[in-house]
Parts: sequence; structure tokens; C-alpha cells
Amino acid sequence: MPVAAIETFPNPRPDRNYEIEIHCPEFTSVCPKTGLPDFGEIRITYVPDQQCIELKALKYYLIEYRTKGIFYEAATNQILDDLVATCRPRRMKVVGDFSVRGGITTSVTATYDDAGADATS
Repeated sequence: MPVAAIETFPNPRPDRNYEIEIHCPEFTSVCPKTGLPDFGEIRITYVPDQQCIELKALKYYLIEYRTKGIFYEAATNQILDDLVATCRPRRMKVVGDFSVRGGITTSVTATYDDAGADATS
């Protein structure tokens, strides 16, 4: 996915550690094995450093997955990688909770922690 599609804005309080939670309950992608649609919720929790994620751009970035053949595990990790590359947070967690398929639900959690990026207050 193109990282350029994700926009940011300056963190209004870079001197403080605070957490931002984003819930995206209508995530869809395509199973690369069957070609059938996969549905789920993506939850993003992060502590920003200098930049915050702009939500409209994030929405359009996630919509690009609707036509992408990708496994749950790869999608969750790719979203984390792209967001970290774009906004360089202090910490970030992306959880993909995917809907029932064949009687099984799947939840994938990917995390990032920049241990050297603490607030300087």
C-alpha cells in the first residue's frame, strides 16, 4: 500500500505522552486464497511523537484494501508498518478483529515501541 496516501498533521502536544485510539469498524479486504471478501474491524492505538494521523486520509488508505488480496496477518502488519513509517509514533498497536469465517474468528495484534522516544517534559 502506498505510504504517501497517509497524511499527518503536527502533534499539538509533543511534550506529553497521550494515547489516541482509532476504530475502523468497516474494514474489508479480499482473501487471496478464495477471492471472497473478508470483513473486520481495525483498531489503532498510538502515542504520537511529532506527527498525528489525519483521519480522512487514513479512511481512504484503508479503503484501498477492499480490492487487495491479503491474509489477515499480512494486512494487520502492513497497516502497522505503513503508519509507523508515516507518523513515527512513540508506540503503536494495530489490532485486526476479523469476522467469522467457517465458524472461526481471528484477531491479529501487531505492535511497535520506540523505546528511545520519551516525552521531554
